[in-house]
Amino acid sequence: MDETFNEAPDVQEDAGQEQASVDAIEIAERSAEPQAAMDDPQLKAILEAIIYVTDEPLSAQQIAAALERPLDVVMRLLNELTAEYAAPERGLSIREVAGGYKMATKAEHHEAVRAFVKKLTPPLRLSLAALETLAVVAYKQPVTAPEIMDIRGVQGAGVLKTLLDRKLISEAGRKKVVGQPILYKTTKDFLVQFGLKDLRELPTLKEFEELGRMAVAEQEELPLTAEGEAAPASEEASAENA
Repeated sequence: MDETFNEAPDVQEDAGQEQASVDAIEIAERSAEPQAAMDDPQLKAILEAIIYVTDEPLSAQQIAAALERPLDVVMRLLNELTAEYAAPERGLSIREVAGGYKMATKAEHHEAVRAFVKKLTPPLRLSLAALETLAVVAYKQPVTAPEIMDIRGVQGAGVLKTLLDRKLISEAGRKKVVGQPILYKTTKDFLVQFGLKDLRELPTLKEFEELGRMAVAEQEELPLTAEGEAAPASEEASAENA
């Protein structure tokens, strides 16, 4: 009798632990289900971004493997994205191309897009001379042409004219000294072209030096002329000593 009485609490304790384990598993499963559903919008956004930034079509298998997500979930969300982009109010589409998914403009908008692109102004390209001059104006403004020449050590009237034509700099009155030379400053177009909120966001001088080295590298990669010299990168290069 004593033995039986001593074993009963152990049996009851084991049963209680087993029930507690079952309850814990059920709670964990219930908690996991809403979390999985909450992940879908974020994963769909990631899929959209991946398709947007890649040039080559990506298969669902490639995407699922890279993101380490179940293939069936990725396929379902890709199908949802494809359907959403098929709506007439969307200008882009997500299509299966060459065994993968790719984002592109819709065929019905090709003519309008082509006409728009033809009207765009050419991309801004500045020679090293123009970039140096623009940097001097940006950091020393308002500044005169003789002051720019003293800093750069070369004549640069042609480059100043180019920057004025591009509306990257403008006249800012005259300096009250002998001869009253024209003062120059940067413009709103300068801020727009370089993606700056204001002049306080100007890059450091070290970053400007890096831009200069990149310009030199581009100049070295240009094709040679008949005389064996590199062709000018832009109109500013030929105007540097004008």
